[in-house]
Amino acid sequence: MTALAHALWTRRAPILSVRDLHVTFRIRRGLFRPEAVLTAVDDVSFELRPGETLGLVGESGSGKSTLGRAVLRLLPHVKGRVTWLGQDLAKLTPEALRRLRADMQIVFQDPLASLDPRMTVGEIVAEPLRTFQPDLPKKELRSRVVGMLTRVGLGPEHLDRYPHEFSGGQCQRIGIARAMINRPKLVVCDEPVSALDVSIQAQIINLLMKLQREDGLALIFISHNLSVVRHISHRIMVLYLGRVAEVAERRALFREPRHPYTQALISAVPLPDPELERARRHLVLKGELPSPLNPPSGCAFRTRCPKATAICAAERPALEITEDGHSVACHHWRG
Repeated sequence: MTALAHALWTRRAPILSVRDLHVTFRIRRGLFRPEAVLTAVDDVSFELRPGETLGLVGESGSGKSTLGRAVLRLLPHVKGRVTWLGQDLAKLTPEALRRLRADMQIVFQDPLASLDPRMTVGEIVAEPLRTFQPDLPKKELRSRVVGMLTRVGLGPEHLDRYPHEFSGGQCQRIGIARAMINRPKLVVCDEPVSALDVSIQAQIINLLMKLQREDGLALIFISHNLSVVRHISHRIMVLYLGRVAEVAERRALFREPRHPYTQALISAVPLPDPELERARRHLVLKGELPSPLNPPSGCAFRTRCPKATAICAAERPALEITEDGHSVACHHWRG
């Protein structure tokens, strides 16, 4: 995306606006011990526009999946403001929120586990239509299901088969068909290809991009695989221990990563050229991800950061937005 294209893109009105989102879980620690509070998402804000893909990356435990579910109001103990097409989701009645579910869907990580084994493929894909359009004639319902299966690379011959009869890639196509049958405006893809072979991953990614172009939907794509995120995303948000480390347009992030954590993640992505791979400098992170039950003071990344100084322990860095739209939360990103 060029600078001009990015400028034009950002002028489009967002369909989703997230402000100061916090997600906590209460952890029981045994008899006579007080409950602990685990902060999984800590003060996250972003916007998403029609037709845009926001990639969420970070190590396991960084809060990516929790953030995706919190946006859809699928979790308790969520604080902050999530605005969908101008409506604050926290202020909607349960019935009004249920009606919005047709526009906000999710594709899960495990293709087979996300499908009901007692239902046929036709029943699985038709279920959202029956929920949100109960008066739809049977002939029209079947026609839409067959049409959706065709769009994801399956066909009418698969209607009466059960999930266990399909491969992992085919099961994920069924899950995508189920999520897309009501033509939603937003789909959260929670590690949708991590359980698939590399060749199948590419097919599923290309399918999602094709459906996005055809329907103009927005995607939140969650993954720990930076190569996959780089291919599908327009913008990328890097999370560390529930906090935003960096946000930037895809090419800008890979060309000039500014946060030490982002630099380490990108350096771990192998290059296809063996000579370039041998010649490059790798940044190896030391230590493990701290426990969210007892996060470090100041900057959460300071315990593993080669640039950490006294100010990193004393003050939490603010997410600084630069003139080129690149956002970074680091005291020392300039040098």
